[in-house]
Amino acid sequence: MDDKHQYLFIDFEFTMPENRSNPYGFYPEIIEVGLVAVIGQKIRGTFSSYVKPLKFPILTERCRTFLSITQEQVNNGITFEELVKKLNEFDPAQESTIITWGNMDMKVLRQNCIKANLAFPFKGRQRDLSMEYKRFFGDQNQTGLWKAVQEYGKEGTGKHHCALDDATTTFNIFKLVENDKRYLEKPEPTTIGDRVDFSKLLNKFA
Repeated sequence: MDDKHQYLFIDFEFTMPENRSNPYGFYPEIIEVGLVAVIGQKIRGTFSSYVKPLKFPILTERCRTFLSITQEQVNNGITFEELVKKLNEFDPAQESTIITWGNMDMKVLRQNCIKANLAFPFKGRQRDLSMEYKRFFGDQNQTGLWKAVQEYGKEGTGKHHCALDDATTTFNIFKLVENDKRYLEKPEPTTIGDRVDFSKLLNKFA
């Protein structure tokens, strides 16, 4: 991790249809955001908010139950336009690395921007940590965020499907994976001088 570069760990929660037969024109909309801004493995700022959906403003029972989000929380949230403005504030230079667990967060954000006729707020590199985790450990299937952190013998931060808690957990598992990558890098071969202290050896025979 570059000590001067900013990494944004982001998690969104989305609207969900009541069942598999989506209503006409349905698409997932962001209703909660969690963001952790990190420089040099230190958290420099966080942001969390509920977001009002535009197309389907009334949450389904399935969505409310699965995410433990109430209609009142969403009604009192920020608008999607305000969300995009806030994301721009966290990345004004458009150079941050965006890290998510899975690829849906950025896909839904991009689609929501298109529907709202707003510019996508990020131009920096986007990294799907779940795919990196899968490739690193040679798993056949993608692992869920909290299962992945538990495989490290750790626990997730706070509550699963709370956007800020999931973003923080993504940051924590990112540190674990990065440390493992460094550990497995081939070390520089040692020289005989590194292995033998010649000053002590010569003193022994003086």
